[in-house]
Amino acid sequence: MSSGQPTHFNLVAAAHAAMLEHGFQPDFPQGTDKELAAILSDDSVPQGATDIRSLLWSSIDNDTSKDLDQIEWAEKLSDGRIRVLVGVADVDARVHLGSVIDKHAQSETTSVYTGVKVFPMLPAELSEGATSLNENEDRAAIVIEYCIDAAGAASDGKAYRALVRNRAQLAYPSVGAWLEGHGTAPAKVSANAELAAQLKLQDEAARRMVGARFQHGALDLESMETRPVMQGDQPTDIARQEKNRATSLIEEFMVAANGVMARHFEDAKVASIRRVVRVPKRWDRIVQLAEGLGTTLPAEPDSKALNEFLLARKKADPERFPDLSLSVVKLMGPGEYVLVRPGVESPGHFGLAVQDYTHSTAPNRRFPDMVAQRILKALVGGEAKPYSEEQLGAIATRCTEMEDAGRHVERDMQKRIAAVVLHPRIGQVFNGIITGVNPHGTFVRVFDPQVEGMLIHGAKGLDVGDRVRVKLVGTNPARGFIDFAVA
Repeated sequence: MSSGQPTHFNLVAAAHAAMLEHGFQPDFPQGTDKELAAILSDDSVPQGATDIRSLLWSSIDNDTSKDLDQIEWAEKLSDGRIRVLVGVADVDARVHLGSVIDKHAQSETTSVYTGVKVFPMLPAELSEGATSLNENEDRAAIVIEYCIDAAGAASDGKAYRALVRNRAQLAYPSVGAWLEGHGTAPAKVSANAELAAQLKLQDEAARRMVGARFQHGALDLESMETRPVMQGDQPTDIARQEKNRATSLIEEFMVAANGVMARHFEDAKVASIRRVVRVPKRWDRIVQLAEGLGTTLPAEPDSKALNEFLLARKKADPERFPDLSLSVVKLMGPGEYVLVRPGVESPGHFGLAVQDYTHSTAPNRRFPDMVAQRILKALVGGEAKPYSEEQLGAIATRCTEMEDAGRHVERDMQKRIAAVVLHPRIGQVFNGIITGVNPHGTFVRVFDPQVEGMLIHGAKGLDVGDRVRVKLVGTNPARGFIDFAVA
């Protein structure tokens, strides 16, 4: 414990050090600048791409997002189905296989978002510029298309190269509030009736899909996602990132698009990388968890039964539901990337209740998505496979390792940011809930701001779920420690 740390702490330097500690190389290698200059000076248009720039494309992302990977468009068909087009930035059109930039991306495999600085997989001049689907810019894209029926089932999936133009860059909070009826339309939406109708149609398609996935056992989990409120280079508060109809819309569109791509590879009988979450090995512990809350789950893993339990708990105790969600996520185990050979069944994605799932919709920030683009293009163009099965297996393993490392960096930085934010509030009293009791100590999450720390005095007799008032007694930003005592 330490309450004598200075309020100002160099979080950016700490983030850079954390990247190195966890095996990343956050600085781009020699030769990047030369390649970048050549890429940015090339304004040629990809040949053989379908020109659909005239469609009313739009993007919805976080307020602060600069690396825009997807845009969306939809239309109602005469048979009642909704045709959905998801445009994905064609990063491979700029970043060629075997280049310096490509090799660095294959080593890093992911962008890391630390709250105070983004460490991009690709140079920002690409991921936020030339390969980002920025508003009013013509861009090369991979379009993934499918139709959604009244029951939420996707059919007629296809993927192809295209030219697109994002007509409106929008953000989750404002679009979500408007779709849910408790906020006014964003300025770009209120000024364009066609765009408003387009978004309502997309929302209708997403509502159909989410209903169908929950019917099949997709899990309704609620993670406790937060972001720092920055003033200059220092965080002054921590805001909770709320899910809404806009975030759900994009999630549903991406799940469906990734399913289309996975099935496309399967039908073509080519090896690819799949994203899987295996059937939980610790299902027995999930059963015990549910039992303690008065619910009996089947002895064998059953995602539909688990989701019914989660929905009931969310309704009965919404305040503790994020903590229950976190426990279930930990017991399910993390997602991973695996090589899937032609004709060999994939383990599937237990949390999404889907069998066919890959990652293909975020190539500016994830390397597996670049790999998917290259496999698709080779198929479409009748060209040689860009990767051998052995190479795909090695890439999948590396992507899993670095994704895990990235989570550690982000978690470390969340703790440091919270310690900086709370430092001026040492001595204040907060309402909280006990979130963990183990040999290392007793942990408490306070509600405002949403921050977790250790209870170093007065923990005796307390258990998970107990409400408590606690006093902040110390912070240590360098180590990410936040210490409380029972008030």
